Amino acid sequence: MRPGMGVVVDGKLCICFHAAHVTPGNLRAFVQARMRCIQDGVMFEKRLRSTEEIEVAYLDKREMQYLYSDRTGLVLMDTESFDQVTLAKEMIGEADKYLKPDTKVTALLHGEKIVSIDLPKVVELAVTETTPQPRGATATNQMKDATMETGLKTRVPPFIEVGEVLRISTEDGSYLSRAKG
Repeated sequence: MRPGMGVVVDGKLCICFHAAHVTPGNLRAFVQARMRCIQDGVMFEKRLRSTEEIEVAYLDKREMQYLYSDRTGLVLMDTESFDQVTLAKEMIGEADKYLKPDTKVTALLHGEKIVSIDLPKVVELAVTETTPQPRGATATNQMKDATMETGLKTRVPPFIEVGEVLRISTEDGSYLSRAKG
C-alpha cells in the first residue's frame, strides 16, 4: 500500500493518501492507512492486518497541465488532446498550495473520471513574505516562517529573503534548497 494507490474498501473506490507500516512491541504488525472515498469525498483511516486482502483498483495515468484556479475548482488541460477539465478543490485537498500555472501533474483516472492527481516530488516557488533575519542568529537549526507565492506557509533558514525561488518538497511542504538559476 502506498500513497496515490487506488483500492476498493467495503465496495467503494478509495485513494490512499498516507500509509505507514506499524510494528508495536509484542503485537502483530499492521498498516495504518489514510484514505479518501471517491464517491462522497470522506477521508477516513483504516487499519489493515497482514492477513487481510485488499482489491487494487487499476487507475490510468495521464499527464496534464495545471492552468488556473477559480471558484469552481482547478482547471487542468490534457497535454495530448488539449481538453480542459475542472477538478473540484475538495478532490485534492491542500495540493493546490504547490501548484502554479503551467505545472505538469499526473492525473489518475478511473474510467474517464479524474479521481486524484500526483504532484511532482519537488516544486520551485518564490518567497512573497518572510520576517527579516534576526541579528546574532548564528545557530544552525534556527528557522523562520515564510509564505510562498501560492499561499503555502513553510519554515526556511534565516538567510532566505523575499523574492528568492526555493525548492519545496510536496510530500511534507519542507524547504529543500534554493533553486538554481
